[in-house]
Amino acid sequence: MIKGFLRAAAHAAVGLAMPLVLAVSPVAWSSEGNISIESAPIDVRDAASLQAGARTFVNYCLNCHSASLMRYNRLRDIGLTDQQIKDNLMFTADKVGEMMTIAMKPKDAADWFGPAPDLSLIARSRGSDWLWSYFRGFYRDPASPTGWNNTVFPGVGMPHVLWQLQGDRVMIEEVSRDVEGRPVKDRHGNVIKSVRFETTARGTLTKVQYDTVVRDLVNFMTWMAEPNQVLRRQVGIWVLFVLAILVALSYALYREFWRDVH
Repeated sequence: MIKGFLRAAAHAAVGLAMPLVLAVSPVAWSSEGNISIESAPIDVRDAASLQAGARTFVNYCLNCHSASLMRYNRLRDIGLTDQQIKDNLMFTADKVGEMMTIAMKPKDAADWFGPAPDLSLIARSRGSDWLWSYFRGFYRDPASPTGWNNTVFPGVGMPHVLWQLQGDRVMIEEVSRDVEGRPVKDRHGNVIKSVRFETTARGTLTKVQYDTVVRDLVNFMTWMAEPNQVLRRQVGIWVLFVLAILVALSYALYREFWRDVH
């Protein structure tokens, strides 16, 4: 009964989910590189988004990063059957009860790209907003060993694995100036710069389509970090509701008990 209620709530939430905010304004940052992190437009109740994110995760992330705290059979909670999991998502395991481990040897990954963190809890340690900005912040940088850099993670060692989808971009940095042409500074005295990106080679997806892929990927990683978060929140609401009733009954009992005394 509880599973049926949660499934119905999830389907209802899909229809009522907030629209995806895809318009991107130039990013403002100071000379120290304090980049503003954009809010991630995710909804962990959206089963279709989670399924799409799981597909992107196993195809692009699981090659180098493991998710050793997540079992494949847990993907049943986002509406997938065991057969769908086996046919579409299991490339590094034989049984749905196995962990989502790395496709290559950890030593090879460390030698080629540096230490590759486990992504099971990355959304809890970094935050969904950080991941949303990170996957959309890659740009070409000839000075980098991998040829890529990132606005929210300067000097990142990971190449842009989604570059074929997004395309090649270069970052153009401009100093923000006031009406008199003087550089604008923040409260710490750092010069504020505006950053914009210029596409040098188109990817296979449009900007809107790429942002949707990233939204789904971040959504799945956020769900994966705590698969029970929807149930936890729903139970928490009911607990607060019951406690409120108990408080009201206790107060009524208190008034009745002391009515004759006063």
